[in-house]
Amino acid sequence: MDSDTGPQTSSSGLQPAIRVSMLPRDTNGQGTIFGGVLLAYIDQAGAIATRPHCDRVVTVKMNEVVFHAPVYVGDVVSFYTTVTRIGRTSITIQVLVTAERWRKTDETVKVTEAQLVYVNVDEKRQPSPITRLLTPS
Repeated sequence: MDSDTGPQTSSSGLQPAIRVSMLPRDTNGQGTIFGGVLLAYIDQAGAIATRPHCDRVVTVKMNEVVFHAPVYVGDVVSFYTTVTRIGRTSITIQVLVTAERWRKTDETVKVTEAQLVYVNVDEKRQPSPITRLLTPS
């Protein structure tokens, strides 16, 4: 994987969250994958990344969503995440999205990146303090 387009090394903190094969039902009129489909997976990947620290989260903000390259039917899309900040009740996750091009398994490109903020909530959906902080590596 090319270091300019693929996920950073494990020392960067990026962890694989999910991998998905893009299907024809996900396409727009131009034959590429809808941005909204990618946003839904980005939100899911980000929420998965909160699990070691939070019991239940709600998405409160998507920042800095950048679409670098199109995604096509048949591409295998990988979503990598890292925790960038933990506050009293909120947690910020960076998501990097790459696509392994269909029939070109040696070609992987960075297609999207985003930053998301979640709030840890209790069973009544009220903000709740995050008690499981990052452990030193």
